Amino acid sequence: MSDLTDTIAAIATAPGAGGIGVIRVSGPGSLSIAQHITGVTPQPRHARYCSFMDSEGVVLDRGLVLYFMAPASYTGEDVVEFHGHGGQVVLNLLLRQTLALGARMARPGEFTERAFLNGKLDLLQAEAVADLINSKSEYAARSARRSLDGDFSRAVSDIRERIIAIQVFVEGALDFPEEEIDFIARSDIEERAGACITLLEELLENARGGRVLNEGLRVVIIGRPNVGKSSILNRLTGSDRAIVTELPGTTRDVIEDSIVVQGVFVNVVDTAGIHVTENPVEREGIRRSRAEIERSDVVLLVMESGRDLPAELEELRALIPASRQVILVENKIDVHAQPPSRGTDNGCPRIALSAKTGDGMDLLQAALRHCAGLTDVMDTPLLARTRHIRALEQARARLQQGLHNYREDHAAELFAEELRRAQHCLGEITGEFTAEALLGEIFAKFCIGK
Repeated sequence: MSDLTDTIAAIATAPGAGGIGVIRVSGPGSLSIAQHITGVTPQPRHARYCSFMDSEGVVLDRGLVLYFMAPASYTGEDVVEFHGHGGQVVLNLLLRQTLALGARMARPGEFTERAFLNGKLDLLQAEAVADLINSKSEYAARSARRSLDGDFSRAVSDIRERIIAIQVFVEGALDFPEEEIDFIARSDIEERAGACITLLEELLENARGGRVLNEGLRVVIIGRPNVGKSSILNRLTGSDRAIVTELPGTTRDVIEDSIVVQGVFVNVVDTAGIHVTENPVEREGIRRSRAEIERSDVVLLVMESGRDLPAELEELRALIPASRQVILVENKIDVHAQPPSRGTDNGCPRIALSAKTGDGMDLLQAALRHCAGLTDVMDTPLLARTRHIRALEQARARLQQGLHNYREDHAAELFAEELRRAQHCLGEITGEFTAEALLGEIFAKFCIGK
């Protein structure tokens, strides 16, 4: 955890040569450091061109100095930024001078951690800073911007306030047992709790789409040998990533590539064809294929069009955990001059396409986007992380259990306890109730200078 009495400094721009480089300093000693380095007292929120000097008065660089007086700064503390030339040598010289004047090197994410600790951002918004920097697609960047602007936090806070209102009523009834809760009041409480559950489910649906944008969708391609799995990988990625021949069993190891499909970051994994073999190399490839299925979000089960082999299909489907999304792909429609099409098979999308010609690949891309929880009519989702999803699910479970206790067992005290637990789950998302170890883990993944 940050010691807010320290003054911290770091290079805030990316490593390497550039036209501009920025040194950021935050803490109680920031203004004094700026005065020593520039020889002037910068006015708050005014850019001033000046020389940056070392302790002997030797000019290290020339550029702009900006001073942000607390609390009107990113961290909520006094902040100074030196904007000079972007060479690493000159930046390191200037950074070294800030350290000589009493600052210490900032840890990764420490500036944003201070913004959180000083109430400038909640934990959701702080995480969104890193997610915006690390966005893998334009869609993800827009979603991170929404979370940084506080849309996600406001949605969580709204549900939490509704739960608190219910809890006030329930605990009031416990404190004054002689006052009976009439039928209308009881039904109103149940209705309000049910509305909170509905809001949580809607937020969960939105956040799951945001998690995929943030962390990416892991798509594993499986099937028998020579059905065109590698051709599909190559067509999706627009490259010759995998070797394609007419000989079965060409792919014997896992091949992975990353792409953006209609705004969704996707890790596509091609696997060895699954079949019975005594070849030790092929058997190892098949073992790895099964391991990749366990790690997947979506499985593309590829078959050859025109081959009606229901027993073979069911054998492959049996390898896929029930929790995974499955897209059935009929490849090689060009062989039988079939048109591309989309249908369903036992609730799974079924796409007929040709990896060779590219016909129907747009249908597959649309199906992958749908698996990510994104639709054409959906607003930009709120960028979320796995921990946010888990906390929302736990809050929903607490409310469902509490409502059951209240409705079936008339156990108002158990209902009140579940309401408190649901609030705690939501508070963990925004950082109101967060273990120090979790904070350390979150901010350690930031870049230095942010």
